[in-house]
Amino acid sequence: MEFRNLCSLETFRDICSPSGYSVNLEDVIKTEFTRIKGVTYLDHAGATLYPESAVREFCLDISKNVYGNPHSHNPSSRLTQDTVDHVRYRILQHFNTTPEEYSVIFTSGSTAALKLVSEAFPWSAPTATEPGSLFCYLTDNHTSVVGIRGPASAQGALPIPVSPREVEGRARDGAEGAGGRDGPGACQTPHLFCYPAQSNFSGRKYPLGHVRGIRARRLYPACDHRGRWFVLLDAAAHVGCSALNLQSCAADFVPLSFYKMFGFPTGLGALLVRNQAAACLEKSYFGGGTAAGYLAGEDYFVPTANVCDRFEDGSVSFLDIIALSHSFDALQRITGGMDQIQPHAFGLARYTHMLLSCLCHGNGHPVARMYTQGQFDSPDTQGAILNFNLLDGCGHIIGYSQVDKLASLYNIHLRTGCFCNTGACQHFLDITDQEVKNNLKAGHVCGDSIDLVDGKPTGSVRVSFGYMSTFDDCQTFLSFVVDCFVEKPPRVDRVRLENLRQTKTGPCGNSHRKRLIKPPANGGIEQEVETRRPAGPSLVGCVRPSSGVDTTLPKNPYILTHIYIYPVKSCAAFEVCDWPLGASGLLFDRSWMVVNGHGVCLSQKREPRLCQILPRVHLSLGQLSLSAPGMDNLSVPLESAATLRTSQRVCQSKVCSDRVETVDSGDEAAAWLSDFLGQPCRLIRQSPDSIRGGQKRLDTASTAALSLVNEAQYLLINQASVDLIQEQIRSRQESSEDSQPLERQDLISRFRANLVVAGVEPFEEDSWSQLIIGNAQFLVGGRCGRCQMICVDQDTGAKSKAPLLALSACRSGKLTFGVYLSREVQGDSPSARALSVGSAVLHRTLDPSL
Repeated sequence: MEFRNLCSLETFRDICSPSGYSVNLEDVIKTEFTRIKGVTYLDHAGATLYPESAVREFCLDISKNVYGNPHSHNPSSRLTQDTVDHVRYRILQHFNTTPEEYSVIFTSGSTAALKLVSEAFPWSAPTATEPGSLFCYLTDNHTSVVGIRGPASAQGALPIPVSPREVEGRARDGAEGAGGRDGPGACQTPHLFCYPAQSNFSGRKYPLGHVRGIRARRLYPACDHRGRWFVLLDAAAHVGCSALNLQSCAADFVPLSFYKMFGFPTGLGALLVRNQAAACLEKSYFGGGTAAGYLAGEDYFVPTANVCDRFEDGSVSFLDIIALSHSFDALQRITGGMDQIQPHAFGLARYTHMLLSCLCHGNGHPVARMYTQGQFDSPDTQGAILNFNLLDGCGHIIGYSQVDKLASLYNIHLRTGCFCNTGACQHFLDITDQEVKNNLKAGHVCGDSIDLVDGKPTGSVRVSFGYMSTFDDCQTFLSFVVDCFVEKPPRVDRVRLENLRQTKTGPCGNSHRKRLIKPPANGGIEQEVETRRPAGPSLVGCVRPSSGVDTTLPKNPYILTHIYIYPVKSCAAFEVCDWPLGASGLLFDRSWMVVNGHGVCLSQKREPRLCQILPRVHLSLGQLSLSAPGMDNLSVPLESAATLRTSQRVCQSKVCSDRVETVDSGDEAAAWLSDFLGQPCRLIRQSPDSIRGGQKRLDTASTAALSLVNEAQYLLINQASVDLIQEQIRSRQESSEDSQPLERQDLISRFRANLVVAGVEPFEEDSWSQLIIGNAQFLVGGRCGRCQMICVDQDTGAKSKAPLLALSACRSGKLTFGVYLSREVQGDSPSARALSVGSAVLHRTLDPSL
């Protein structure tokens, strides 16, 4: 059985037997989600997609009706209040409860709802006769839940992290074991236990019965501690694809965000509060609409009796709430309800999980390491989320940022990192507390692209499905993995596949007992006959630098072959034969950048036509000239620092998260750029008073001054490495329809380096630590991570996947090419303040681990 056959719709139906909607999903996609044509959206756990009809109906509604502030009493305000109340009832109905049992407090999102609980819960410090409050939380919780421990601790509560296995593993009859049954005179110290209905990391669903078990003090930690226990059930990740019945799971507090359910509106969430628990909540701040009465000159305040009004400070976001009504309508009309959504989304996730977990490299090694509990066999215990890391043919993890970059090239939208769930990330990736602290000290922070530290992952890849996801989404994703990360020919672990197929699946499928594949004789690994293209160069067979320690300069120096400066960031290169060195790199390199009408820097990722703008610096004339097809040349003066400070408008901009002070280059330049690019643009220059320090990286922390570059003063590449990439591209093209060759110079231009050297071995530059070029000395500051920028043809702006795919193949999925250089200018001789093509290049290798 070939892998491509497993990717068929028939196999999908056989494996998962998904329930269908009453409407044709293909028709729904064409009418409701036209904007995602060509996009494979797999981040529904982050935010699902809204149907276009919901937005149209909402816009029609607010264009025909007048909605006023609900705190007023005029007709438009009464209409608003009645509509908001109706939406509250509809939310409660969706969760199978009533206003007699629960209240809906609107917030800006789930995080705001959690913050409200953290500030209003009646935490108590221990006394001589009573224990203090406990804040207990499952370690597999979102950051926003764990963050409750700040306010809780400040008021004397004791935070207790609880691992998932402890809840039932340490359970006992707590009411008896902790000092007798509750009753008159029993301890009334309030405690709070928080856990997710579904993990946003792995998709694991936790038993909703934990709510009753904790409240009855049968489960840990409630069984070990006297007092009155409240339960917060974080439903944010659960409610996107699953129903939540609050009749059978009466949690005290249920936070959620509506964009995870409907996609629109954003910035609106709610805290569902069980009315029996609402009385315990206390707040000190009171805003508009929350007071029954108060005095301005005396500390006198009486809150309103209504729970919702009491905690909704100021006017609610009433137009967003009205939009919510239309989102409910659209969801019901398209899907028929959550009972239809859950089996559909789970079926897609289970099918993708089965194939990805059984996919192997040509040598039989697995392609993915899955992070899940159990066998992914039931929507009652698993949501529509897959979490994993990809492995190369040697079993080494491929960093998640490399996967993300290549996925973007294929227009596949997924999520990478730790997903604001450090506890689950540590558990599945086996990261110790000390390693988290060490990584932070070394420069790795949540949300950055540092995906591997000492070969160990700092995060993972997550794909998640929604009600509008399709089988084509699964196929596209799996094909992407095979194309970019699998050593050919791909194989299938048939024994594991058969075991997964025979697992009973519950509502979304039947138990599969028939044997569809005979166990092969080669240990259960089946080879696919690759017909799409023959195997190219091995992913792990590329030339690597020697591991020996080289502490002497080589006898035969290398040669500097090209010097490029990029006066305007993201525009074309200006090649020179010799050029002076400045305090922040090559003189005038990345001194200007183009920003849009909002002041945001433009790059070739979004505006590839920037590559057709050719800047040239004329030192003798004191001018920067810009030329572009169909445009007259533009000249901008190279003004002195003193002139810049006084003659041009100063503004603030950002480059790679750094705030930089810039000066505007005038209306003439703005008009020229706007005309060519077809959108409002301006040309701005780094202010002489703006000093950027080197980016802090795990391998180095440079203090060298930076211009408007992304990472470092200089970027160097090796021609031998370029030649290997060219060879890989040519090999792939020989068996594909794309026969357009890429010449060496074309590739060099795509990598946008400042300096090109004629090396001997591909990627030997990775092991260099110091360089002397001519008379100038440089320090090597790490490797350059690459993205889809290298896919842009620097002459035409056309895009091709070939360079990035070839780089991934040559580097076993690691998208690095070239090295960063920095230079200290103090004490330099005049001869060390310029570079010339043809200069000797001497390098020193100090790190044998590379």
